[in-house]
Amino acid sequence: MKNPQATKNLRKAALKTPTGLGADATRDISGALTVLLADTFALYLKTKNFHWHMSGPRFRDLHLLLDEQATELFAITDDIAERARKVGGTTLRSLGHAARSQRLSDNDADFVTAQDMLAELRDDNERFVGFLREVHGVCDEYGDVATASLVENWIDQAERRVWFLFESARENP
Repeated sequence: MKNPQATKNLRKAALKTPTGLGADATRDISGALTVLLADTFALYLKTKNFHWHMSGPRFRDLHLLLDEQATELFAITDDIAERARKVGGTTLRSLGHAARSQRLSDNDADFVTAQDMLAELRDDNERFVGFLREVHGVCDEYGDVATASLVENWIDQAERRVWFLFESARENP
């Protein structure tokens, strides 16, 4: 009978991607990206939730805005996960793993006003910018310029979402 630990080690070895980064960098960068991925999925789903449940006189414009923002968020999920793998780590494996890892709160309310939706998403996107900056700091610490470069683009996208949400929520500009 095979040694269970040896079998486990072989399974892990099959996922060990060659990288020029050290073991600490792989652990820290892929770990930061995995948590970021969980937050990205949480923000994506909340944005889609509010998109699906938008109501009121500005329905069409806000419905389309949130759909555009959700699409942008979903588009980076694969890049985040694949970057975690490229640096030699692993990433999310299930919804449960994502739920345990996310830092952003869900909103399961039966009804949320359009103004409250915009404010909550603005605040979440502001927090998301902070999370992105933390990941960038980890990348800088280990000289991972490729991941840092991607993160810089995601920061710009998130700041744009904050700006649009802020301006869309203004009642008397």
